[in-house]
Amino acid sequence: MAGIYGVKLYGRRRLSAVSVLAGCMVCVLAAGCGGNKDAGVSANGAMGPMPVQVQVIESRPITNSTEYLSIVKSRHSATINPQVEGQITRIFVRSGDRVAAGTPLLQIDPLKQEATVNSQEAARAAQEANMRMAKINLDRAKALSDAKVISRSDLDNAQTNYDSAVAQLKSLEQQVQQQQVELHYYRVSAPMAGIVGDIPVRIGDRVAVTTVLTTVDEPGAMEVYIYVPASRAKELRVGLPVKLLDENGVVRTATSITFVSPQADQDTQTILAKAAVPNVNANLRIDQQVRAQVDWGTLQGPVVPVLAVQRINGEFFVFVAVNEGKGAVARQRLVKLGEVSGNDYAVLDGLKAGDHLIDRKSTRLNSSHLGI
Repeated sequence: MAGIYGVKLYGRRRLSAVSVLAGCMVCVLAAGCGGNKDAGVSANGAMGPMPVQVQVIESRPITNSTEYLSIVKSRHSATINPQVEGQITRIFVRSGDRVAAGTPLLQIDPLKQEATVNSQEAARAAQEANMRMAKINLDRAKALSDAKVISRSDLDNAQTNYDSAVAQLKSLEQQVQQQQVELHYYRVSAPMAGIVGDIPVRIGDRVAVTTVLTTVDEPGAMEVYIYVPASRAKELRVGLPVKLLDENGVVRTATSITFVSPQADQDTQTILAKAAVPNVNANLRIDQQVRAQVDWGTLQGPVVPVLAVQRINGEFFVFVAVNEGKGAVARQRLVKLGEVSGNDYAVLDGLKAGDHLIDRKSTRLNSSHLGI
């Protein structure tokens, strides 16, 4: 195994870097003057034990947490699309305006639709006249039938003509009402009270039903969309604590997960989780990216300082002092690490409480003597 060398342990206390450096200098001087075994070189020239700094691995409660990049969304937000096609003729608001429900936002050219409504209303008026005439003919036919002047079939024909005229009038009235409702769609209004978002269209633009005109967001209540890898789906649940951090790692606000999607995104293989954000101080903006720290729970286990870890080819290693009968030797050990908590890594595998960890500073100071 790479990285095996002799060490001299001084119990569980840590030596200062100065003492280690001084020890190394003594070793060099002693080697130049003939040396002795206590100075790190034996009489036959072999390398002897070297003094290093060690610390005992401790076990302590560790918060198992992971940071994810999340997106802030309004809990009450509406994306405004037109329900008809046409050309924008007026824009009544600007981005950032506060509007009430029903406030006009944009106007789509209604001239063609107004002509359609007028045509339908004229057809309805003509049909009303036909219905009135059919009613007069029916009344006359009833009087003549009572006087035995016309046959029963003539009365039936007059009744049929009147019923048909009434039905056709009702159909035209429904068409007029439908066209009037569609005419209403040419003026786009706010569906709720809120703040107008970006307006990407301009006067003169032709829009379709798929065109995004703007958004209306209700201020205050927000939520963050957190995209968690599907590999952690079993751990993800409603109620998990979440902390939103600023760019310096300071906690903005604390919340918890309120929703977990039952499906994974097919493209990213992530699961959407949502957490409510009060945003009382209005220091967050819609579509803003923030760091969300999900706390999975607390575990008891060993920890190692971040600076004591070496990364080689994507794997993590530390040096530990191991007593192998003739004395303590330093071995490079592969470890599996968890998340960083403060200045320490949580150790998932490879170390246990009570092991003696060698400070990386010691190995660097002594590397010229140890050949590592």
